[in-house]
Amino acid sequence: MRTPKKSLPAAVAALTAGVLALGVGTARTSSAQTTQNDISAKPTIVLVHGAWADGSSWSAVTSKLQSAGYTVDVEANPLRGLATDAEYLRDLLATISGPVVLVGHSYGGMVTTSAATGNPNVKALVYVDAFIPDQGDSIGSLAAAQPGSELDPNSSITTVPIRDAAGDVVNADVYIKPNQFASLFAGGIPAKQAAVLAATQRPLTASTLNETLDGVPAWKTIPSWDVIGTADKVLPAAAQQTMAQRAGAHVTKVDAPHLSMISDPDAVTA
Repeated sequence: MRTPKKSLPAAVAALTAGVLALGVGTARTSSAQTTQNDISAKPTIVLVHGAWADGSSWSAVTSKLQSAGYTVDVEANPLRGLATDAEYLRDLLATISGPVVLVGHSYGGMVTTSAATGNPNVKALVYVDAFIPDQGDSIGSLAAAQPGSELDPNSSITTVPIRDAAGDVVNADVYIKPNQFASLFAGGIPAKQAAVLAATQRPLTASTLNETLDGVPAWKTIPSWDVIGTADKVLPAAAQQTMAQRAGAHVTKVDAPHLSMISDPDAVTA
């Protein structure tokens, strides 16, 4: 198989060879055939962002994976509700042939855990500073399970009403206040970059916070990995560790904030 670039941690190769068991055949082939087989053996990496972010949060990880020869699909998570978002991801996954590594950040972990259930192409789940729900769990219940989060619903958020055609308020979009975004989500990330992230955040609907995972979680049948940012002020490391242990995930800890794929893209890529 083609050797991954030295700048990419060796764990990427191990994930492909050991976990997904996607090696090329042993028969002798021409150089051109070997190259084609190698490319076809690589999984597609599907990256799912969480709330108060967009696909650009995966830019550094995407670049590194593409440089190593992986096909990467960064989903535009609608952030309209767990059931709706999971259905959208499920439909997106149906367009991808071959093996998939499905990666979710933060709330994206709720979505991937729902959408991957029963999909035989999803060979591995990766969680990054993410919620890893069991059946009946919600963001609200998991966030409150252990103390330590500095995200205060009473002082950290701004809400914008969502109205129906008659003008009645039917929901609300929830934003993080820009002056708190950097300290909560982006500790250690350059201030100018953190300010852009705060300004470009995408909101989550308020109702999503209490929406529960109704089906069987995908980690019950699909092996999982978890990157835990030990400096996470949104979803404390202790809470992440508890969820990871319950899911039987292979854990990597990094000294990183909630947006660890931005602050530590090498570790997350691995």
